[in-house]
Amino acid sequence: MESNVQLCTFRVDDQLYGVEVHEVQEVLKSQPMTRIPLAPPYAQGLINLRGQLVLAIDLRKRLGLSTAKSDVPSMNVVVRSGDESVSLLVDRIGDVLTMDKSEFEPPPPNVTGSSRQLIAGAYKLQQELLLVLQTSTTLNFAAN
Repeated sequence: MESNVQLCTFRVDDQLYGVEVHEVQEVLKSQPMTRIPLAPPYAQGLINLRGQLVLAIDLRKRLGLSTAKSDVPSMNVVVRSGDESVSLLVDRIGDVLTMDKSEFEPPPPNVTGSSRQLIAGAYKLQQELLLVLQTSTTLNFAAN
């Protein structure tokens, strides 16, 4: 059994987040996007990824964070969800980090609601926490 996990990291609102590398299809710079009428506020639009329509989720809105203060375009972390691809719009791309699974900590019991559903847990780094997104819940459009 593998004792390490590799995480693709990125920043949203100066917080460090990560998803497991095996869930990431690719990372792209800002892409042209078409808005979707009547979609949830965090469903930013559709992008054309080499002929495949991919939904782009504004991770700031999905996580209930403040709107971006700069004019810097979002980056796209395209993740696989079953047979579909979904783009997570993030502020900046980080590194791929290899973490020891034994150092993973689930959220404390007093973290409740949508925060607990979206964050699988965290790794303690020297200067900050690396929050691991629960990809399946983050991409669930029935929530929120």
